[in-house]
Amino acid sequence: MFNPKPTSLPRPANPVRAAELRQEWLAAANEFGPEDAAFVRKQANDPVAAPVLEAIFGNSPFLTRLVFAHPEIVRIFMEQGAGPAVVYAGAAIQHPASTEAGDLPRMLRQAKARTALAVALADLTDAWTLAQVVTALSTFADACVRTAVETLLHVAHGDGRIRLADPKNPMGDCGYFVLAMGKLGANELNYSSDIDLIVLFDPKRLPYIGTKSPQEFAVNLTKDLVQILQERTGDGYVFRTDLRLRPDPGSTTIALSREAARIYYESYGQNWERAAMIKARYVAGDRVAADEFLRDLQPFLWRKSLDFYALQDIHSIKRQIYAYRGGGVIQVPGHNIKLGRGGIREIEFFVQTQQLIWGGRLPDTRAPQTLEALDALTQRGFVAASVRDDLAAAYRFLRHLEHRLQMVADEQTQSLPADPAKLAAIATFAGYDDRAQFEADVAAALRTVEAHYAALFEDAPSLAIEGNLVFTGTDDDPDTMATLRRLGFTDPSAVAAAVRAWHRGRYRATRSDRARQLLTEIMPSLLTAFGKTAQPDAAFLRFDQCLAEQQSGVQLLSVFQANPHLLDLVAEIMGDAPRLADHLARNPALLDYVLEPDFYGAISNLAGMRTDLDRSLAAADSYESTLDLCRRWANDQRFRIGVQTLRGLITPHQAARNFSDVAEAVLVGLVPRVALEFENQFGRVADGTLALLAYGKLGSGELTPTSDLDLVVIYNGPADGRSQGGPRSLPMQAYYMRFVQRLITALTLLTREGVLYNVDLRLRPSGQQGPLACSLEAFAKYQRENAWTWEHMALTRARVVQGAPELATQIEQTVHEILVGRREPAVLLAEVADMRARMRKEHTRTDQDPWSLKHRPGGLIDGEFIVQYLLLGNNSAIPAPGSDAHLNAQAAIERLAKAGALPQTAADTLSKGLALWSSLQVMLRLTLGDDTPATLPLGLKTKLVAVTGAKDFPDLQKIMRQTSADIYALFQDMIELPAAALDRTPSGTAS
Repeated sequence: MFNPKPTSLPRPANPVRAAELRQEWLAAANEFGPEDAAFVRKQANDPVAAPVLEAIFGNSPFLTRLVFAHPEIVRIFMEQGAGPAVVYAGAAIQHPASTEAGDLPRMLRQAKARTALAVALADLTDAWTLAQVVTALSTFADACVRTAVETLLHVAHGDGRIRLADPKNPMGDCGYFVLAMGKLGANELNYSSDIDLIVLFDPKRLPYIGTKSPQEFAVNLTKDLVQILQERTGDGYVFRTDLRLRPDPGSTTIALSREAARIYYESYGQNWERAAMIKARYVAGDRVAADEFLRDLQPFLWRKSLDFYALQDIHSIKRQIYAYRGGGVIQVPGHNIKLGRGGIREIEFFVQTQQLIWGGRLPDTRAPQTLEALDALTQRGFVAASVRDDLAAAYRFLRHLEHRLQMVADEQTQSLPADPAKLAAIATFAGYDDRAQFEADVAAALRTVEAHYAALFEDAPSLAIEGNLVFTGTDDDPDTMATLRRLGFTDPSAVAAAVRAWHRGRYRATRSDRARQLLTEIMPSLLTAFGKTAQPDAAFLRFDQCLAEQQSGVQLLSVFQANPHLLDLVAEIMGDAPRLADHLARNPALLDYVLEPDFYGAISNLAGMRTDLDRSLAAADSYESTLDLCRRWANDQRFRIGVQTLRGLITPHQAARNFSDVAEAVLVGLVPRVALEFENQFGRVADGTLALLAYGKLGSGELTPTSDLDLVVIYNGPADGRSQGGPRSLPMQAYYMRFVQRLITALTLLTREGVLYNVDLRLRPSGQQGPLACSLEAFAKYQRENAWTWEHMALTRARVVQGAPELATQIEQTVHEILVGRREPAVLLAEVADMRARMRKEHTRTDQDPWSLKHRPGGLIDGEFIVQYLLLGNNSAIPAPGSDAHLNAQAAIERLAKAGALPQTAADTLSKGLALWSSLQVMLRLTLGDDTPATLPLGLKTKLVAVTGAKDFPDLQKIMRQTSADIYALFQDMIELPAAALDRTPSGTAS
């Protein structure tokens, strides 16, 4: 870690001159007031004051002049401390109502001189930290700008150019405002700094009544402001003022209308301007107008999607600075510690680029102060603690040195002297006894910063690769063809043709110069990544199709340039998971999520997901925003689960549980918010409650990436209940039916963030002929008297996933009563066999498909029928109400075996077989969707082998055939053959 070694109080670099000046100051005491004269004479031999004065007299001509001009500051500092001295120094800045415009420039300049001396004393003696020093300088600059603006507005009101709403509060509702930028905006002003300002006005608010235009008035007022601040007089100056950070300074006036500025940023604003606006804040004028403008600028500044174009763009600015300033080589003599390599600017860029990247999603990383922002980025895991500590130590050291350089002669300089003697003097003023140690510490600081800066984004991707990659012209370059073959492509001409098409801008995403530049830079990494996939040509073709679907390519390609490792993931997805590839093509912003530090970490359980989703939805400012945020959160989670499954970080079984948790968290989080929106229109039913009963794979916690949500909506309340409290009132049944429609829309509506889930309500009582929502009484009555056996089979996987606790308990008790109800064994057997036979007739073609894991003989349905049949015939295996033990087939098999309803060998066969089918189904749905081609991608075959523990793909095919035979044999032994022996017609309904 960087650890500089300066002493606290500097020695005089010129001790002879320091001694002479001490005598001169003692002699000058006769010209001071009595109190100051007494102090000067007393300090001649004071062991505390004398070294401080020697440090000033022997190092800084500028501070020496201030000591002679303002001995009262030295006295107050020595007697009372830094705080009172600084307060006294700036106390003369009076309220403009009692300040004549002609007196203001001198008053401000004298206050600046006193403040400069007081702050320097606090800095030199280490009475204040760096943060206190820069804050004091910034606070004083704020006061100067504010006082100047107030005075100018007051004068303009007095001479009839404007009519202020309240002359005692000139800035209130004046329509003219000043923004602090740069180091002033961040409250990090250096000792002899310019102040960066942007001046804007709102012509609708500006109370101008003169003969010119509001803009002319604003421009003239700004000219007067700048003159007051930076004109050099016999009293010096206040602050050099820079207005060039305004929009397009080469062609705009120094005061710009608020609307013109807004349009500029929204239409033409560049990333370096976004970086600059991180530090923007109100400093003077109409605060309300300023706050509104800054609020309007938030979408430009903080983008919801990670913007890695910022890295390349700001880095190019850095290179221009090197070219202009002549920096770039670390050599201590003559080095610019701000703009040179390893300097302060690199630390600031290190922070600002990551703020631009993450700030859109994470507001806590937006701090304008460099060290605060660095801490926030470290807390979020984007910067290592050791890197933060190194950069913070280097930043404080370099800012400390910057102040010493500027204190010598009050010059805005950050360059170390090239002359050895002058460099030695600066080393002494910086607190070093030895110049060699000083140079070593400076070099160490610069190297530390350079190393971390380079690790972030200094080194551009190399365009070098072993062999040619030339895609110009119309003909294939022979050496390029050879390179592509060596990378693994079997059809290099097709690859070359696609790349040439990109560079010609045939796709919208590659029409800009920037996009084509990025393509050139990432091409070696991109082709190498696709070459490593199992089928490079197919993977590359899918990427080409993905690129063709993009409206803009710069952001996506910038992400790849800044994070080359992402190309390996994208290539893997394109090659092995066509469904995920299509999903990524439609939602490229998902790559942002991959870059978050915890993307590959452990996935939260249901409770964690619910908390995370609630945190995301808390940012919603409308119902539509709630739907979008919910979709974005769910898409992020499902993509994360999919990638972790694809890469073998979690098993398909874990993925199914995680996919189910995401869906349940969505329902738990969304239903109350849909209800709140619904109640605005229809009110509430007094004592009415509602719950969602999940069936199928959601009910059993085995959701696949493409599963619908099988739900039944149940409500309870007074029979004659009506909704109250809204503009419209509905009977209870109509109320809940209408609510279900609203809920389905919330889940299935296609918004800019996509669809949440498809919903299937066909398992409700009476199916599609039944109402969308049913009462608890109607549900119980239907299940007892009218439900088919297959409906009771489906009920074995049902569980309440959202709803009022009391109603949930009642539903669970009802379900339990139905499941443990008495059934005639022969009727049950015949009806289960009959149902399976009819299903088999409907799926004769899929039975022959080797990848029809669900309907094939001995597949998922046969196995699940066995489990559900045995559960309905063995009450002791049914879990108690509210128990989670019934959630999946594996747990059910264990209970059946324990109850003696299933021999252990059969249980093992069934458990192992269903686990195989479930794992394969999750992987196939994840990578291919619902339609599985006859020939699988080679890389996917490898992944299927890995998740099933097979030796190779032929071995997996063998295991699948054997599993089918084993499960089907169990189905025949337990259901099909015994049912055939009954020789009876099934009744079709439950007893």
